[in-house]
Amino acid sequence: MSSYLRFLVAGLIGFWLLLSGYWDNPLLLTLGAFSIALTAYLASRIERHYPLKSVTRMLFRLPAYGSWLLIEVIKTTLDVTKCVWMPSRYPISPTLDVVPMTQKTRVGKTIYANSITLTPGTVSVRFEAGGHLLVHALTADSMDDLKAGVMDSRVTAMEKQ
Repeated sequence: MSSYLRFLVAGLIGFWLLLSGYWDNPLLLTLGAFSIALTAYLASRIERHYPLKSVTRMLFRLPAYGSWLLIEVIKTTLDVTKCVWMPSRYPISPTLDVVPMTQKTRVGKTIYANSITLTPGTVSVRFEAGGHLLVHALTADSMDDLKAGVMDSRVTAMEKQ
């Protein structure tokens, strides 16, 4: 068993025991052990096909990116609110366009697509051939911000060693 799986199993056991509060009921303990074993089995199968070696490095960079993303979510929430409350002053112009991606790993691409979807007013539709992402944006300005590539470069920087 790899160290990743040992850490996963230990964390799940601790988490389950803390949240359940039932330490003396054999049925619940058995069901908890079964669910942890099933989760570990599925995680080992996933890791066999998609190794998570690069993910651990990205986890240390995730808090800085998450705080930047939170600020972006707040800013775009205000922009979407203005569009909804004052449509004559801030018109909605739905746009569907392709945005380039510079991420190399599956995790990086997933973080980028999820970050776009988490940002109000934009939705990742699908991955396109050639390292592109089809995105729907509520306004043309939102699409222009995405095409400027700030979010893309921040996610790509998380991937690097």
